[in-house]
Formats: sequence, C-alpha cells, structure tokens
Amino acid sequence: MSAKELYCIGYAGRNKDKTWEHIEELKKIGVPEPKTVPELYHLSDTLMTTDARIKIIGDETSGEIEIVLVTDEQGNLSVTVGSDHTDRALETVSIHKSKQLCAKPIGKKQWKFEDVEEEWDDLLLYSEVLKDGEWQKYQEDKVSAIIPLEEIYQFLKKNDVELKNSVIYCGTVPLLNGFVYGEGFKGGLYSEKKKESIEIEYKIEKLKE
Repeated sequence: MSAKELYCIGYAGRNKDKTWEHIEELKKIGVPEPKTVPELYHLSDTLMTTDARIKIIGDETSGEIEIVLVTDEQGNLSVTVGSDHTDRALETVSIHKSKQLCAKPIGKKQWKFEDVEEEWDDLLLYSEVLKDGEWQKYQEDKVSAIIPLEEIYQFLKKNDVELKNSVIYCGTVPLLNGFVYGEGFKGGLYSEKKKESIEIEYKIEKLKE
C-alpha cells in the first residue's frame, strides 16, 4: 500500500455507558483514562502490513479486528479489514505508544464503499486467536456495535482528518472472553449482500530479548 496517513479510532463503542464501564475497568489495571471518547491515534503508515507474520516485544500483545476506511488522493473511499495489534502491557504507560509499537495487519482486498454503504451496520466482524496450537473464537459482532458512520465522519472532521490519502481503523467490537495473548490471529469482515468476506491471518512471533 502506498504511503498514507494512518489513524486508529479508540473507545468507539456505540453504547457509551458500556464504553465508560470498560474505561473504568481498564483504569483499575493501570490503563490511563482517554482524553476524549472516542479518541484518535495518529500512527506511522509504515506499521501497515499484509505479511503473514508480525514480530513483537513482550508477552502481552493482542489483535483487534476492525473495519477500515481507505481513501485515495481524490477522496475515493474503499472498505477493508485490519487488526489494531497492540501491546497491552505498554497501554498502562501510554495507549498511543502501545499502538505505535506494533504492526497493523490490513486486508489485501478492498470493496468500493458504495457497494456496502447501505449495509454498513449489518457488516459482520469476527476473529479467532491461536492459543496453545488451537484456534478459539475471540470476537463476533456487527459493525452496529461501533459508533455510527456519520459520527465517525464528524469525529474525523473535528480532529482535522481529511478523507484523502488516509487509512482509518474505525474501532473494534467486544471481546467474547477478555484478552488472549496467542501465537496467531485471524479474522474478517463479512457482507451478507455480497456473500463474501475480506480476511486477514497472521502469526505472532516474539523477538529475542
């Protein structure tokens, strides 16, 4: 993928009460409260990868399946899927740094935005984690669990993010059973209208210390 501005939207749950409950839970384990809800993280575009593996530092990193908006220089909009892989231990120091530390896998395939715009809320996000040699369900929910598309647009405009030559990870859906730190991650975005998915899969390798 050519150079683009990369952003991740955090704390993007549509149910604001649940989002704040989650924030309070994270505060108890040392994760600082975000300055705003949602919150925007501007990251290096060099983090994006379509490789089948990423390399990490530490024992507590995990992926998050996200719907991703991709725009070109003319503002043409496409949709794909990605994983906002994050160092959970470093989150207690800085959420921004914890995101910047890890590669951001992204789908090789894209859909034209207009082809899925009408079913945006009904698109399905799902993921699994490879733990001790076995794949286990990690996430499964519709995009309706994330803030509405119009709210995403307003949020980006408020933060001076132009929808040109950019990639925006729009937030994740809830975990089924809490964080799992595994050896692999896979997931996708499914369109009932198109009867197809965009998927990613990658192995997670720890660097020697």
